[in-house]
Amino acid sequence: MEYLTGIHALNLSCQLDTCGDWHSKSINWNNPDIRESVNTVFGDYGIESNRSIRYLDSSKRYNVANHIRALLDMLVSGNYGYAQGMKEEYICNEQYTDQIFNQVLKLRDAGNWYHINEFMKREYKLEWIKFLEGQNG
Repeated sequence: MEYLTGIHALNLSCQLDTCGDWHSKSINWNNPDIRESVNTVFGDYGIESNRSIRYLDSSKRYNVANHIRALLDMLVSGNYGYAQGMKEEYICNEQYTDQIFNQVLKLRDAGNWYHINEFMKREYKLEWIKFLEGQNG
């Protein structure tokens, strides 16, 4: 399934009780981050269907990553700078922490796992470390 993700999706509202970002007018909407979900580790997880986007062709409907999926896609792409603030600024809700951790763990075999793991340590600190210890022990 083709879908909008990354910083573009993070700047749109979604069905989750999350903050997202609020700089949508300053985003370059001429080159939106459109990806294909087939053959990804996350599949169609976190993709909301049939959305209108006022910054794109208003006559079309789009599939859009929710805030968690958008951030996960940023980690996959190594866009740690854009994802910085994941926990406190974009997600802003502890109810999603376990869900996020379990999705991030799917990236364990990714070539950039070291960097993803370091990012998660900075964002979630001891909570992430204890989660990983629980997976290994």
